[in-house]
Amino acid sequence: MQSIQYGPPNGCRFLRLNQVLAPDGPIPVCKSTWWAWVKSGKAPKPVKLSPRITAWRCEDVKAFCECLNQEVGA
Repeated sequence: MQSIQYGPPNGCRFLRLNQVLAPDGPIPVCKSTWWAWVKSGKAPKPVKLSPRITAWRCEDVKAFCECLNQEVGA
């Protein structure tokens, strides 16, 4: 008997805004700063999962965090 796997294929995960921004997420900025970064192209573009649900690919957020860490460490 095969097990049924739910969720996106290939281990792709999506994060909602509250999972991206502090205090629960890794990026310590407010929503308005985050959206300004998205608009300017500094932060990754979101994916619309439905008309009222916006999320970011986990891989994109990880790569963005690594870039931020390099900027701070430089």
